[in-house]
Amino acid sequence: MSRQSRLVAGILLLVLPTVVFGGVRILGLLLGEPGYAENELRRELWRAGHAHAGVLLVLSLVTLRYVDEAALSPGLRRVARHSVPAAAILVPAAFFLSVLSPDATEPNALIYLAYAGAASLTAGLLVLGVGLVRRPPRTEEDGM
Repeated sequence: MSRQSRLVAGILLLVLPTVVFGGVRILGLLLGEPGYAENELRRELWRAGHAHAGVLLVLSLVTLRYVDEAALSPGLRRVARHSVPAAAILVPAAFFLSVLSPDATEPNALIYLAYAGAASLTAGLLVLGVGLVRRPPRTEEDGM
């Protein structure tokens, strides 16, 4: 694994406990703040934001194991290395920030960050997938 991929992986591992603390905070809101449970839109978007954060951070770690094996230029390697973690920020941020007000009845314009995150995720996965498919086998163990 390259130094750049290790650095991104280390940062992601340091960030991952925030998802755990976020889950504990949401549990506390469910158990201790009746107003939170009463606002279905806010409750569901925050639940979705929390779930997406965890899944996309883990997916980011998985993709980093493959970035340096892909047949990609340095620039496309950066895209593959950073676009999935960017999605792990943008998508949850859209869900959380679009309904910050406890009285929200509809998401605000920040919900569109989810589309930016989806585009980032799609771009990174496609670039990495193509780079892995294009990589020629190196040895007989690689499946020549």
